Amino acid sequence: MHRISFILYKRFSDIAVHRVVIPKVAIIGSGPAGFYAAQQLIKLNNEVVIDIYERLPVPFGLVRYGVAPDHPEVKNVINTFTKTAKHSRVNFIGNVKLGKDVSLSTLKEAYHAVILAYGADKDKEFGIPGENKPNVISARRFVGWYNGLPEDNTLLPNLNCEHVVVLGQGNVAVDVARILLTPVDILKKTDITQYALEALAQSRVKSVHLIGRRGPLQVAFTIKEFREMLRLPQVCTSFKTDQMAGVKEIIPKLVRPRKRLTELMVDAALKQNKGNADKMFYPLFLRSPVSILGSGDVTGVRLSVNTLEGSDFEKQTAVTTEKYEDLHCGMVLRSIGYQSTKADPDIPFDLKACKALPAPGIYSAGWLCTGPVGVILTTMSNAFEAGILVAKHIADKSIDVSQPKPGLDYVKQQLLQKGIQTVSFSDWERIDGVEIKRGKEVGKPREKITNVNEMLQIASQHR
Repeated sequence: MHRISFILYKRFSDIAVHRVVIPKVAIIGSGPAGFYAAQQLIKLNNEVVIDIYERLPVPFGLVRYGVAPDHPEVKNVINTFTKTAKHSRVNFIGNVKLGKDVSLSTLKEAYHAVILAYGADKDKEFGIPGENKPNVISARRFVGWYNGLPEDNTLLPNLNCEHVVVLGQGNVAVDVARILLTPVDILKKTDITQYALEALAQSRVKSVHLIGRRGPLQVAFTIKEFREMLRLPQVCTSFKTDQMAGVKEIIPKLVRPRKRLTELMVDAALKQNKGNADKMFYPLFLRSPVSILGSGDVTGVRLSVNTLEGSDFEKQTAVTTEKYEDLHCGMVLRSIGYQSTKADPDIPFDLKACKALPAPGIYSAGWLCTGPVGVILTTMSNAFEAGILVAKHIADKSIDVSQPKPGLDYVKQQLLQKGIQTVSFSDWERIDGVEIKRGKEVGKPREKITNVNEMLQIASQHR
């Protein structure tokens, strides 16, 4: 009897010794960085299992909540992400917040590697007087408001004013300016939230100033976004003539795509004609905000007049002078960039650069790795590199995969004990179906659900 037991034990031991350990990787964040990293990893490793965790019940991050509603073509990447999410070795787990519902230490116990890809969700600020006044709003929150981000659905911007100032000259700054100036009949055909559509229909905004601290040769927006502004019906783009002086002569010295963008701006400055336009868009250069004016509500922005120093057009720096200008407005949108935060105390993090640092078994991708720069294609390149690096480290055993890890089962058990309702990708598809149905009823591609509890209720139906 003992002999038989020993033989069976020996056989099971031999199986255990020679078993293949499945590499398990957790990705935190289901935006472009998370999905692109997953896409590359499953391509390079035929055994890895990937669990993508997301703090919201719904996936796709900035593609869903950051891309302007009048840019539906950019959202086509969701089709690729959906294929990745439905891969047999990929799981989506929504409604799980790192640092609150699950800790990094728990994830390290459950997985061979963790890729942090939760982006940047904090605003950079000027730190100037009046910046905390009502109707001084970050562009990030304004975008979240009209795109249906649950945490921003109660923002209530006051559009009962004729003049708006946007501080910053990147693509997000141009996006918010365009949404404010676009005829509502155009926006009605997009997936903009209904409450934002109703507010914009009542808007009194007639002009938007786009303020940049440097000159026309250093703008951060791209040619596509600027061309869209020029094509907006009933909107005239107007430059201060003196600010474009001498720019045409410099164009031959520029490299593409800066050359093409500058040519377009110069051409627009030469052709500017208000005509039948009833709204105005004013790019204004060489200005920095000094304070937000108004004893209660916003009445304007005080700007310092800047000069540029340096011979390299791309790298010239803005220097303030003793000259100031006051610009009248009733609303200010701050658009000077985002910052990543330390979601969990164990994350290796550079507090000054606001970026995650590499550590054994811990990787980062997207804005958490690079800082909030570039567009989706930029994020794709960085996230691909993260996926390639993890695949390489699994192959060369820099990541120890000799011992099995419990993965999702272990984490789900802890979430269950905490009473956290998780959302699978099939649950998301149920939410997706409801949004599309509601959108069709009002002639839109979708009507986004902006309440987390409603999302969870729909996700739990017919389980």
